[in-house]
Amino acid sequence: METNEVTKVLLEIDKNIDSLVKQIELLSYVNPLNIEEEKKRFFSSKYLTDPVFTYPAINFDKFKQHRKLFTQSLEHIEDVEIKNLYEDIIYAYSGLIQCVETIGSGKKFYYNCLRCFGTPTEKDVENAKFILHFDDEKKDDVIFQPKYSAAESEVFFKTFSEKYDFNYSITHSDKISAIAMVLNNIKSLVLNTNHIYSENEIAVLTNHEIGVHMVTTMNGLLHPLKIFSHGFPNNEETQEGLAVFSEYMSDNLTVKRLKELAYRVIAVDSLAKGYSFSRTFRMLHNNYDLDRNIAFYITLRVHRGGGFTKDYLYLTGLKKIYDYYHEGKDLNLLLTGKVTLEYVNEIESLIEKGLAVPAKHVTDSYAENKNTNKKVDFILRSLK
Repeated sequence: METNEVTKVLLEIDKNIDSLVKQIELLSYVNPLNIEEEKKRFFSSKYLTDPVFTYPAINFDKFKQHRKLFTQSLEHIEDVEIKNLYEDIIYAYSGLIQCVETIGSGKKFYYNCLRCFGTPTEKDVENAKFILHFDDEKKDDVIFQPKYSAAESEVFFKTFSEKYDFNYSITHSDKISAIAMVLNNIKSLVLNTNHIYSENEIAVLTNHEIGVHMVTTMNGLLHPLKIFSHGFPNNEETQEGLAVFSEYMSDNLTVKRLKELAYRVIAVDSLAKGYSFSRTFRMLHNNYDLDRNIAFYITLRVHRGGGFTKDYLYLTGLKKIYDYYHEGKDLNLLLTGKVTLEYVNEIESLIEKGLAVPAKHVTDSYAENKNTNKKVDFILRSLK
């Protein structure tokens, strides 16, 4: 085939996959609709009766999505490197569909998550426990005090975003387990109306959600290939690593925040041990002396859907990006979209072939390392 024909075939396959996966935003489906009601019931039961969560209805034909994904004519892609990438992508998207279709089914969802996201290794758990040995910052410090409602917090996100050449919407919800999140498919930042934000949380979230997640959302839309927008296989670890690393570079990453990520690893590990929601909660609340509200939301994040293992990847991703940066490598390549560290060579190759473009929007905090927290640096250097 002529070069133009080869490109035409690839773009057609990419377009087909794009039309199929637009609705597969896992975070849109895995957040329970009745969080606050079940939280009250759980606390009333003295932490003994597991919550019974309900989830949004799925608005696509799951079987049809699988079938159409696997009927793509990848054999017509002559470039072996690109063909292998698209094979990986189809398997990854199929796995995400299986996650969505089994939300709320207990073990089925958990096993599908294991295939998509994995679970902590012994080394990961040891790293988490190592972090928990350190004393965090003084809790009475004014920057950690709850101060701003979701509505009041909007102005900080809007002001922070003025440095970037893109627009997005801000919405509010009382049905998310995070205190804020970016929905990639609709270019929207969602703020949790049940949360009162501290100055530190706003500093963290502006860098994390806008400086990385929204930046990679917007960069992902600029390529001829739509896979940069919907995501490379296993991109969650890289994306969350980049996002937490922006907290570090902007001097907002604290020991307190690192311990939060460590508790998530411990909580995900509890799934592998067969812990129920209530047992994971009691471990965090009783054994680790976590405030019951904090323990509840960490447990919720991990047990939603039936066992959502993604949360351990924040810490493993941070360590990988921290090491990558200190090896003098180019972070901008990883900002080109929802990409994965393990596919850096493929990203460079696609840019050289004119099928992708360099990152237009660049994370502001990456321009200069402003971290002054020596304890945080010591911890990150020491992780295995």
